[in-house]
Amino acid sequence: MSSREPTLADVAELAGVSLTTVSRVLNNRGYLSEKTKKNVADAIQTLGYRPNSLARALHGKRTQTVGLIVPAVSLPFFGELAVEVENALAEAGYRILICNSMGRADREREYLSLLVGNRVDGIISGAHNEGLDEYDTIRMPLVTIDRELSPSVPNVRCANEEAGAMATRALIEGGCSHPLLLTSRSGPRNLREAGYRAEVERAGLTPRIVTVPFDTPTPQRFAMVRNALDEARAASPVDGVFATDDLAAAEVLEWARTHSLSVPTDLSIIGFDGTETMRRALPHLATIRQPIAEIAQAAVSILLDQIEGKAPRSSSDEAGAAPAQTVEFPGMLIPGRSLAL
Repeated sequence: MSSREPTLADVAELAGVSLTTVSRVLNNRGYLSEKTKKNVADAIQTLGYRPNSLARALHGKRTQTVGLIVPAVSLPFFGELAVEVENALAEAGYRILICNSMGRADREREYLSLLVGNRVDGIISGAHNEGLDEYDTIRMPLVTIDRELSPSVPNVRCANEEAGAMATRALIEGGCSHPLLLTSRSGPRNLREAGYRAEVERAGLTPRIVTVPFDTPTPQRFAMVRNALDEARAASPVDGVFATDDLAAAEVLEWARTHSLSVPTDLSIIGFDGTETMRRALPHLATIRQPIAEIAQAAVSILLDQIEGKAPRSSSDEAGAAPAQTVEFPGMLIPGRSLAL
């Protein structure tokens, strides 16, 4: 058995036809007899021939492949998101290349170069790195999930500000008068923080925010959460925590246990994401569930419209171009025993 991959020429030779005929069969072009089609199909099956996607792209054809960039599929939200995106693409006849940036800008740049170089038909980006100028040079179909890249790039996300307010309101209505926000990055782009701030200020309380960077390595992460919460509690009472992801909320639960704090009597806790993985692991954790399937399906639908030319993406430097759409889906409060209601 040959150690090399079979080529189009090998298929043509085995089928007893020309290269042009094989190409016409693969692309369903022109009149071809059923016998010719069968001979080519049998040769492809016998040889195990796989069409070269890059070669197709160089000839102006689609590769039927989409790249998905996420921080890491090991994180429950992004793992479930990747599954839903893959399912939605498969239904449309597309394959997926999943790239894990691991929270590193350099890796995201490398994956962008890889995806563009391999001529994928489009890219869905859900990584959290900021300030990557490389996206400004990409002209292929592009959609982001919960990430503001450019006014020209559609963004699909949970209605984060409203959901952040919902989580904070649940803490306050449960009796918390010192609710604290634990998040990965504080600033104007953090819409969950904006919702928290608005609700706390509406209640006449003082916003208190502690951060642990999103890309903190797992071995160091709990220590950073513990130290941040210890410092906050030493400065002023803390009777509630809104963690902007469920893994962070799990670490708050562990911190409460190590400090002999009763949940929710001494400390109410609410997370964010509501993935099936975390629901199984911590069924008692109150959280805001993101509609992951709907977010994935909308992102894929928008991307396919771009690929098929139904709604082409405007250039970021195109004069007078309307801003790209932002699609938001509401979050849902999932009550749990970690929250006093």
